[in-house]
Amino acid sequence: MRTVLVTGGAGFIGSHFVEQLLRAGDIGAVTVLDALTYAGDTNNLAGVRHDARFTFVEGNILDAPLVDSLVAGHDEVVHFAAESHVDRSFSQVAEFLSTNVAGTNTLLDAAQRHGVSKFVHVSTDEVYGPIRTGVATEKWPLRPTVPYAASKAASDLIALSYYQTFGLPVCVTRSSNNYGPRQFPEKLIPAFVTKLLQGELVPLHGDGGHVRNWLHVEDNCAGVDLVLRQGVPGEIYNIGGGTDLSTRELTGLLLEALGAGWESVRNVPDRRSNDIRYAIDWTKMADELGYQPRRQLADGLSETVAWYTDHWVGGSRQRQSASPSGAR
Repeated sequence: MRTVLVTGGAGFIGSHFVEQLLRAGDIGAVTVLDALTYAGDTNNLAGVRHDARFTFVEGNILDAPLVDSLVAGHDEVVHFAAESHVDRSFSQVAEFLSTNVAGTNTLLDAAQRHGVSKFVHVSTDEVYGPIRTGVATEKWPLRPTVPYAASKAASDLIALSYYQTFGLPVCVTRSSNNYGPRQFPEKLIPAFVTKLLQGELVPLHGDGGHVRNWLHVEDNCAGVDLVLRQGVPGEIYNIGGGTDLSTRELTGLLLEALGAGWESVRNVPDRRSNDIRYAIDWTKMADELGYQPRRQLADGLSETVAWYTDHWVGGSRQRQSASPSGAR
């Protein structure tokens, strides 16, 4: 039976991945390591807290002795933990570099010494930078434009270097914009939904023409699991296949879902270094690993809006007092 260490598993994507992982019949144990910063929440793991195979450990990936002790007891590592908000990266560059680059290296060093059978490093399409036309394949040059994306690009390269130098079986995934229940409301969809639920105005940056591909979190997690199981060491895999929308188009869908009109939107100056378009080619995932996204945008947005309607009260998430099984 496989044993898997998941970093950042109390976060949005990580918690969905842990749920998906524990539904598999060949998993003997899953340990989540999470620092529980503002975007991490043990309530995200409520669905697995009573699973005897699940353990939660609060800690930082920069804590080398802790990381070493955890990696030593697991066959595989899936690394989600990261500082991930673009705007915050403008004022906290050192923190992003520390967590995303040095933290990743701490994990890789332990994985190399203990001989893990697979290390999946989870990254983002933002490392490719803005793409006005066409789509980025895995061989596209890295041209990040903001500190967050630059820190992820650096961590990607460090991860891949451990394969080249030490033979560590590393794979890198790069996904498009994820959405779904439990996402912290600094990202566009949960930010807009929670503001509209509270009767607040939502900001539309610039002309709203920035294009992103919106991928349901469960589809991304399914892709990461395929890479964990079948990915070729040393390879990069783009995980896409969602729906391309401009910010204005997405805003219109969210307004409709919440019964609001355009009077609930305020136009604001564009964000600094707001890349006009991201676009990735996920043919490799489809052809080599059989990946196919399954969640339709309309259903996914409806589900997401319903979750925030049920769980977001008075400007904050409803809290539960219970901690996950095995928490320490």
